Amino acid sequence: MATLTMLEPAQTPRSNSNGPDEFFGLVTETANTASEGLDTKSALEIARIINHEDAKVAAAVKKALPEIAVVIDTVARSLRDGGRLIYVGAGSSGRIASLDASECPPAFSTAPAQVQYIMAGGPKALASASDVNEDSPELGQRDIARRRPTRKDIVIGISASGRTPYVVGAVEYARARGAKTAAVTCNLNTALAEVADTTIIADVGPEVISGSTRMKSATAQKMILNMITTGAMTRLGYVYDNLMVNVHMKNAKLVERGIRVLMKVCDIDRDTAIRTIKSAGKSIPIAVVMLKANVDKMEAVRRLTKSDGNVRLAIEDSRLEL
Repeated sequence: MATLTMLEPAQTPRSNSNGPDEFFGLVTETANTASEGLDTKSALEIARIINHEDAKVAAAVKKALPEIAVVIDTVARSLRDGGRLIYVGAGSSGRIASLDASECPPAFSTAPAQVQYIMAGGPKALASASDVNEDSPELGQRDIARRRPTRKDIVIGISASGRTPYVVGAVEYARARGAKTAAVTCNLNTALAEVADTTIIADVGPEVISGSTRMKSATAQKMILNMITTGAMTRLGYVYDNLMVNVHMKNAKLVERGIRVLMKVCDIDRDTAIRTIKSAGKSIPIAVVMLKANVDKMEAVRRLTKSDGNVRLAIEDSRLEL
């Protein structure tokens, strides 16, 4: 005979877990009065309601900017010191984390190991739901343990509810091993916040469809993770002005972007940009330093090595002695 075991919410490893009652206090699980009667609305009305609710997301994220800035600097320090950024998530949160991690190498030429993600259920859960895995803190601990977190790393747990046992378990384990930790959530006073050094809370309010955190909550999480990695890479000097100078030229679109970036940064024509990129070994940072500092490739490489890849500091080489 089938049992109802899987219908009982798993206990988190924290003392403030209250079984079924803990869900009643989550804003992300409450009904939204603005979308009452949604199933009776026309397509345009539904779109207007969702759009009206989505408009609240940026304001919610804005309130968390001080905490986001702290995490940006922590990530930058970790990567500069040879550490890693490791995201941990489940369901929609995990999929958003995987997207952000996978887009760092082409955008900033980071090594795949520098920004990683761990997903409840593993990579197969990206395409097909395996939400049962998120109820186990032990699985979260096991999966993060395989990455061997150290003091150099920062582990960021992403959970709209802030109580996902898998994520809480992983972050708690990483913190115990000395890693810096952060949380991205959409509820106040959560188990995940208890185990994180810094907590980013995007209080977006109830979802248009109650509990459907792939909507406003996920949008807020996407915005926040974009800020964290883009901010950290900019602080590391992988962005010059507001241009993607560390672009990884692996396809026609990215090659063209690299050419246009060099033309813009150095105020040169297309032919000069192409010639310089070739002589720089198809490296935009090396090409930028060669042109802006008027040095050869060997000197440009030396400067970039000395500046840990910071393009602006490599150009202004005298500052590296300070």
